[in-house]
Amino acid sequence: MTEEGLINFYSENDFELTNTKDFQNWIIRVAESEGKRVGEISYIFCDDDYLLKINQQYLDHDTFTDIISFDNTLGNILDGDIFISTERVKENSVTYNQDFESELKRVIIHGILHYCGYKDKTEIDSQLMRQKEEEKIELFHVEQS
Repeated sequence: MTEEGLINFYSENDFELTNTKDFQNWIIRVAESEGKRVGEISYIFCDDDYLLKINQQYLDHDTFTDIISFDNTLGNILDGDIFISTERVKENSVTYNQDFESELKRVIIHGILHYCGYKDKTEIDSQLMRQKEEEKIELFHVEQS
């Protein structure tokens, strides 16, 4: 593991994330902006059925979702597995009138924000989560000096 942490991207469907280095650098910057460091984080892109099975098996929820994150964070070192349904992201991008990449960034960083301690179960928590997502998406193209 490097000092910067290890961020992996895997695919269980035909989706392939391009410019992975840009995403890795962004995730590291987001973690740092929250006073955290990246340990090892794995993103697994999949379809609705794959994520539904995980939702049923591990969380006892029988619903489709765009993201499930398994948080193994210790202290300020972010660590875990983040499963993302690219089908759900695509559908949500239409629902929320966003392009696919913007919605994908929102979901990718949503998992990191959970690892940083942000919740989304109440209306107030959800509002803060949305605000943080927007703030962190703005960091995507910001170069570190």
